[in-house]
Amino acid sequence: MYQLSPNIELLFTEAGPDAADRVRAASAAGFDAVEMWGTSDKDVKSLAGALTETGVALTSLLAEPRTNFTLPGTDLGPFFEGLDRAVENARLLGCPRVVLGSGIGFPGAKRAQNLQKLVEVFSQAVDRTRGSGVKLVLEPVNTRVDHPGALLDRTADAVLVARGVNSGSFGILYDLYHSVTEGEDPAKELANAAGLVDYVQIADAPGRGEPGSGAIDWTRHLSVLRAAGYDGPIGLEYFPTVPSAESLTYIRSAAAGA
Repeated sequence: MYQLSPNIELLFTEAGPDAADRVRAASAAGFDAVEMWGTSDKDVKSLAGALTETGVALTSLLAEPRTNFTLPGTDLGPFFEGLDRAVENARLLGCPRVVLGSGIGFPGAKRAQNLQKLVEVFSQAVDRTRGSGVKLVLEPVNTRVDHPGALLDRTADAVLVARGVNSGSFGILYDLYHSVTEGEDPAKELANAAGLVDYVQIADAPGRGEPGSGAIDWTRHLSVLRAAGYDGPIGLEYFPTVPSAESLTYIRSAAAGA
């Protein structure tokens, strides 16, 4: 059975604005893991206390800012400083991975040049965080609906970058919602990404609501995920259309049989 990890930025908001209270609400609902976005707006000490108190694991957090560091002349300082903070907080919170974005690329450069720049920057990031015990994962996103202008809108390009970095401390985040929204075939993308997928997130499509609210065949796609060899946690990063507890009913049932 997959470990499901609700995103506390979007779920259990009924518990109030405090991340620690949302962790407690997730625990009370029977979850042993949660994920979140950045830490800059969080009381990290309070959050760490809630995770320890409940025994809930934090499965992922984001590096901030989501720097567009591929622009010519961009100072890489803010990216690396943000990465350092994210890794430090990940260690404090017992989180094994930090999620990275790609930026938007720059006009006039071929896609291959942009991707090579990412390889260079993320290779430096791996060297900078070596020995931390925290893995860096690169997330491709869809540009059709949610992230217009993002450089990495193809799973295959994220795979290419990860292979270029060539480190056990660097992998990719495969988000089924983004992949399906881009018109990709998950089975083909997962086969091509074999050995590189360190984390998975899901939401239904269209709409990015809870599984069961859109058109994705979850029984089939969870089977595809399992057949591809992925057995790690699944982040539930969706915008619920009903109260949090109700929105989780279908995917808990579907995941139990996957």
